[in-house]
Amino acid sequence: MNFIKLLRSPGGAKKVALGFAIGFGLEMLVISTACLIYILLFPLVKLARASLPAAIIGNVIGKLTFLPVLLIPFAKKIGAFVYPINNGNDNVQEHSLLDVLEGDFSVIKDLLHGGMHILIGMTIFGIIFGVISYYIISYLYNKERERRMTKKRSKTKRNISMH
Repeated sequence: MNFIKLLRSPGGAKKVALGFAIGFGLEMLVISTACLIYILLFPLVKLARASLPAAIIGNVIGKLTFLPVLLIPFAKKIGAFVYPINNGNDNVQEHSLLDVLEGDFSVIKDLLHGGMHILIGMTIFGIIFGVISYYIISYLYNKERERRMTKKRSKTKRNISMH
């Protein structure tokens, strides 16, 4: 149902496709940024002069595909390849909230180092899927518009021939 709304959104193919691409691409970063990426959704859409409803639909479709969850292991490998971090400690350490409250902020450092690879990989996936979805939505939007125009023309011709 949302996809049909997307193809009927006003604003032209570029605006709708760009909005969808932004929403779908940012969905890849939701898990690795602890949902903080949503802070950038509205400003990015407005800056790109894209369609906000299309961005929200793209984001929802990204959620429904479960791609962000499925791609995490691959994102970690890509991130480690792109930006190898050698912190000298390959063992997983347990931390508690009390450590942070006592002033031991190595917990945050470990989280950042562990999540950095995933963030880098998911950013790459977000860009790739955003670009791919832009062209797919643009093509589908134009095809739907063409179909509606053909339908409208045939209806107009039928009305003219009846009179």
